[in-house]
Amino acid sequence: MNLPLLPTLSTFFIVVSAILVAAGWVLVSKGKIEAHKKTMYAAAIAALTFFIIYASRTIFVGNTAFGGPDNMKIYYTVFLIFHITLATTGAVFGLVTIWLGYKNNIAKHRRIGPITSVIWFFTATTGVMVYSLLYVLYEGGETTSVIKAILGT
Repeated sequence: MNLPLLPTLSTFFIVVSAILVAAGWVLVSKGKIEAHKKTMYAAAIAALTFFIIYASRTIFVGNTAFGGPDNMKIYYTVFLIFHITLATTGAVFGLVTIWLGYKNNIAKHRRIGPITSVIWFFTATTGVMVYSLLYVLYEGGETTSVIKAILGT
């Protein structure tokens, strides 16, 4: 199996971010606030690293079309839309949650943090599933960069 470097690397970082979020959740439940903060900042850095790799690849290399059977394409597309919605929601919730924690608005941070974590776990899980559908279970389809699509080259 020949897995593509950038999608594999970006998926690795999203998984790392989810693992760190889980570790941060455990730490805060044990009252280890400073360790929780450091772990959650590390989770945010891992998520940001994912986003930088993903966005750069999308712009310069492109997105990979679903290469599986045609009768599965509609299911993949619906699943992908669900994942993108989760990822966008999770990113917004994540930024707000980190900001609330940073500003010491603990009451709101405690209220939104668990929701953010659950959204992020589903985002990471569905992200790994999208990766698996594109590169592991099926061979990826055509890839076209945004720049090429815009310039028509």
